[in-house]
Amino acid sequence: MTEPASLRHPNEGRFEEFFVRDSYVTLKNYLYNYLERRRAITMRLARQPRGRVVEIGCGLSPIVTERDDVVYTELSLRALRTLKRLQGRGGYVVADGTTLPFPTGALDYAVCSEVLEHVWDDQAAINELARIVCPGGRVYITVPHRQRYFAADDEYVGHLRRYEIPEMRDKLALAGLRVVDVQKVLGPLEKVTMWTIVVTLSALERASGRRDPASTARHNAAGRAIRAVLRPIFKYAHRIYALLARLDAALAPRALATVVLFESVKPDAR
Repeated sequence: MTEPASLRHPNEGRFEEFFVRDSYVTLKNYLYNYLERRRAITMRLARQPRGRVVEIGCGLSPIVTERDDVVYTELSLRALRTLKRLQGRGGYVVADGTTLPFPTGALDYAVCSEVLEHVWDDQAAINELARIVCPGGRVYITVPHRQRYFAADDEYVGHLRRYEIPEMRDKLALAGLRVVDVQKVLGPLEKVTMWTIVVTLSALERASGRRDPASTARHNAAGRAIRAVLRPIFKYAHRIYALLARLDAALAPRALATVVLFESVKPDAR
């Protein structure tokens, strides 16, 4: 299977390099903001009857885990191969989110977390989410909130846009979905944290680009050793930070939220 290059975002090459690194997967799955997004969606899914789930654009860090009735889709074949090797459970389909290979009404739930902001035609992707769920089925979407927050961290990870809540409501309604609830997932602390991390990473990348090959090899070897030592610290530090981020989101007004979750339902045709 091959990927349609014309559909890929210009910055996607950075992630393609990461998709074969187990260390990246491990660290990514400990990040506080990923933990909070996963918590918010899995809690909502837990309130619903068991059913068929599809997760769109799962990358290497799926939201829905430890279930056999989930189909994971991703534009990157490399990402899915790595995820299947590490996780094993569920189904795996290489697919573009704007043209999903599922029959209309074939699924009960669709999950799409931090994906739409990377998609050129986001309305087409939302339309597909609405199409593949059955009447009464639910769609869970998280997106970065407030266009005025768009900054270096958004550019670094390839965001095309951030969203306003009325704008997303309109897009969901246009697809035939009725919004059940809008939840704050992360607040201003997340934006400050990620901007700081990205600016620091960018500076380190620029510095590492000036190293000679021998120095780079020594740096990579040292980095692997440091990661092995720091991984447990990283894991528990982010669990604690996730609690702070949750409190920050709870206290901040919705207008200041940086990530929001939309739970929508496909109305019954009757």
